[in-house]
Amino acid sequence: MTLTITAQTISITSIEQLNELSGENVKLCMQCATCTGMCPMTAEMDLSPRTVMHLVQFGMLDRLGASNTCWKCASCHACTVKCPRGIDIAKVMEALRQHVLRTNKNYIEPSALPAERIAELPQIAIVAAFRKLTS
Repeated sequence: MTLTITAQTISITSIEQLNELSGENVKLCMQCATCTGMCPMTAEMDLSPRTVMHLVQFGMLDRLGASNTCWKCASCHACTVKCPRGIDIAKVMEALRQHVLRTNKNYIEPSALPAERIAELPQIAIVAAFRKLTS
């Protein structure tokens, strides 16, 4: 993936906002790809965690809006444990989810789920899905 870096594509405010939401400094990432190697969900993601961190370092959050990577993150912290820079990548993924949800677009509409479907799902799955996928 080739990135065109110009003053128009880099968003300093997006970087600062994500750093504030996550409590992490995304600029510390050295692109070693250890996060991608440790992630058990990489096969399900359309962008690798390393690619997400690369885009985040330039504030290209608009390019991440259509990606499923932050939604597929299991928040298992395997990436965080092995990160040589000590970045909590799971927190960055959570901050990306928060950023998307702050646009007030629900990815699951609770009122649209049939009662039968809700009855057969484990309660923890419903709570986690609503927490993660609704604003």
